[in-house]
This record gives sequence, structure tokens and C-alpha cells, in this order.
Amino acid sequence: MSKRPNPAVNFGLALLTAILLVFTFPRFDAAWLAPFALAPLLIALAWEPRPAWRFLLGHAAGMVYWFGVCYWIQDVLERYGGVGRWGSWGTFLLFCVTKGLHLGVFSLLASIVLRTWYAIPVVAALWVGIERTHSVFGFAWLALGNAGIDAPLALRMAPFLGVYGLSYLFAMLGAATAMVLLRRGRKELLWLAPVFGLFLFPEVPAPAQPEQKAVLVQPNASQDEQWTPVSAEQFHQRLVNLSLDAAVAWHPQIILWPETPGPIYYYRDPQLKREVTDLARVANAYLLFGTVGEAAEGGFLNSAVLLRPDGELAGRYDKINLVPFGEYVPPPFGFVNRITREAGDFTPGTRLVPLPMGQHQLGTFICYESVFPAEVRELVKEGADVLVNVSNDGYFGHTAAREQHLKIVRMRAVENQRWLLRATNDGITAVIDPAGRVTETLRPYREAVGKFGYSYARGVTAYTSYGDWFAWGCLIVALAVLPFTQLPHYTPRVTRG
Repeated sequence: MSKRPNPAVNFGLALLTAILLVFTFPRFDAAWLAPFALAPLLIALAWEPRPAWRFLLGHAAGMVYWFGVCYWIQDVLERYGGVGRWGSWGTFLLFCVTKGLHLGVFSLLASIVLRTWYAIPVVAALWVGIERTHSVFGFAWLALGNAGIDAPLALRMAPFLGVYGLSYLFAMLGAATAMVLLRRGRKELLWLAPVFGLFLFPEVPAPAQPEQKAVLVQPNASQDEQWTPVSAEQFHQRLVNLSLDAAVAWHPQIILWPETPGPIYYYRDPQLKREVTDLARVANAYLLFGTVGEAAEGGFLNSAVLLRPDGELAGRYDKINLVPFGEYVPPPFGFVNRITREAGDFTPGTRLVPLPMGQHQLGTFICYESVFPAEVRELVKEGADVLVNVSNDGYFGHTAAREQHLKIVRMRAVENQRWLLRATNDGITAVIDPAGRVTETLRPYREAVGKFGYSYARGVTAYTSYGDWFAWGCLIVALAVLPFTQLPHYTPRVTRG
């Protein structure tokens, strides 16, 4: 532990962890790197004795990681945030500096326990606990466990521990790799024995034939359209025609429209209201679509409305977790314009409620809300027997963000063992089964309609019932253990009579 190479070597190792983490996710998608990605940083922390430098090593790795994974934020801010090239880069770099603090704190605390014989499980617990705090502070994206969405053995944990169970597994393997390279005692590797317990978890559900029918509309509306009453009406009519043609041929139980850049005002536009009402009646199907709603106390809502086959309103869900800069501007960033411009700053909804669909319940979450597993599982806990994600990923352009978002959404299906219907403006529109498999999809960047199958599911998983107890437990246990590492090693003196 006392060995300390040139500081440049330590920073190189820390940045290697950041690069490995970036390559773990789309667009590189080298998920096999996940179990080893943390090892270089942990080795650097073991070689670096100065606490401040340990923090800086982690902070630097964190900044590079967020820069590499969320590079698309800069383009979104430049094109739609109204701050220009330099303003978008400045805001994005400030974002990376802020998000990098999480990894800096992890590094500072993890380095304390690296000397102990119980480093492997506690380092992993610290990683998971701090990872869970991302959503608390306003922006979560790609937990480490998301890398395991296509790893059937690791994925067995998701219905019990959520995505954070997989994060723990990968972090523990990364810590074990570091211990091996540091030539620590073999006995410490006995902490890996519980990994064999993965075989005790039930296998993920086998592929099953869907029993219900859905129509998913992907209109491919332009993000840069300057909407007028005429163009808005043409857009609405296009949505109706696409839906009706597919419904006549497919006879679906539900038609889904995505979140779109085009203005849809169900409550203010009498003509639109007549059109969607008639569509539901003629198609004899439920119709779900996004709209701008109005809060009782004033303000605008990003809402999803469900109509019954008779055209009457079945229910409405108001988006709770709004996108920073997309649907509201955080107070310190008043110089940045909102990305969506149909209304003023949105007001967050207040209730997570499934939408009634006859004898079934539709668990609807809107766009970015897919990154909050604890809230998606509340919809299932409240009775949702199928999940729906409506999104407009058009702001991402042709970047890796679309694939990243789909990977996140897939994990929500596995955690709750529900079919998931995903309708997007221009991709990636897909159907996901309870094992996280994409069963059907539409090609992105084009107008298309999917006539897809899905099923309802009953029963709840352990994760659905109990939520993020494991992630929070990891944080509590890790923080409780840290003081014990600082106790002096006292050997009583033996006096001879």
C-alpha cells in the first residue's frame, strides 16, 4: 500500500476506469468490461496515500465518464437551448464537473477501506449506495448494472434487487480484480463465494407468445418544425390516419402515440378532441397520447391521456420527474432556454397512478422517468399489469443516447416482470418482454407504425414489493463500517508476575 508511482500513472489508471465505463455502454456496448472497469481506479487509490489526491483521482474519472457517456447533452443545448456553441460547452462542462463529484466522494471513501480484509464487499456497497444518490440529486443515467441487461445469469437478480443488484455484482468483481493485481491475500477472494448464489435465483422468464395486440405510431416529426395552426392540424390528421389504417387491419386493444415535438392540446383544442374521440370509437380501442395539461393551481403539465373505446376519458397521468433544461430550467441556469417551447415551464405531477384499461391497469411513465426504477415499480405495485413508456428521443439526434435510453427502459421490464410497450417520435419504438428482450421494433428516423403483440402479467416481484432497500442498505452499511477502519490496532501488554 505504501508504493506510490508517479502521480501521472495514478491519473492514467483513474482515467482508464472512466474509459472502460464509457466503452461498457452504447454506442460501444462492450458490456463484458463492466466486471473489470473499476479495477484501475481502485489500484490508483491504493497507491495514492493523500486523501485530497484520492478525491481528485475519482473526480477526474467521473468528469471524463460523464463527458464520454452524455456527450450528446452539449449538442442538445446548442441546438435547442439557445446558448450558442460556447454557452453549450460551458454548461455541459459544468454538468460534468458537478456529476463527477459522486465518483470523487466514492474514491475518497473507498480508499479508506482498501487496506482492510473486507474491502471487496464494502467497496461494492459504497459504489451502489453512492450510485443510488444520483436520482436524489436530480439526474440519473445508466447505472453500472444496466450493462447486464443481456447477461441472463446476472439478470436473475433484477426482480429481487433491481438494477442495483447487478451494479453490486460488477463493482465487487472490479474490486476483486484490483485485489488480485495488488497481490493481496487469496483469502480475501473468498468474498466472491456468494457469486455462485446467482444459480439459486430463478431464471428469467422464457420467451412467450403474446396474447394481446397494440398499434404503436412513430410519426418522425421534425424537432425543428415551426408549428402553425395549419401544420399542427396536418400533423394531428397524419397521426389519426396512421393509427386508423393500422387499427382496421390489426384490431388492437390499444393505440399508442408517442411524446412528440408537435403541439397537442387535448383540453384546449376542440377539433383535436373530436378527432381523437372519433378515432378511439372507430378503432374500438383504447388510445393513449401525450398532451399539455393544466394544473388545478395553474401551470402546465406534461401529461399522458388515455381514452376508452367509446371515446370518453379513462384517466390521465401527469409527469412527475421533469427533465432539467427540457421541461424546466434550474434556477442557477436561468441563461439557458428550455428545450421544449410549447408552453412555459412545466409543473411536476403529484401522483403515480396506473391508468384503468377495462379490467387491466396501464403503468405509464413519460420519457426520462424511465431512469427512476423506484417510481416505475410503484406503478406495478399499484396494479399495473403492463408498462408503457412514451418518449420523444428526437432531441438526441443520431447519437448513442437512443440506445442508452432503450437499455435503461429494458431493465424496468425485468425488475417488475412486465411487458413494456415503448412508443417514440422517431425511434427506438419497441416492445419488450418481462425478461428485457426486445421482441419487436421499428427502424428509427422514419415514419412507421408497429402492429405488435404483448401480454398482461399478474403477480409482483420482490423488487416491486420492497423497492431499493438493497441500494439504501448498501449505503448505510458502508458508512457504518467506515469508522471501524479508523480504530487503532491495540495489542494489550502482557505483564509477567
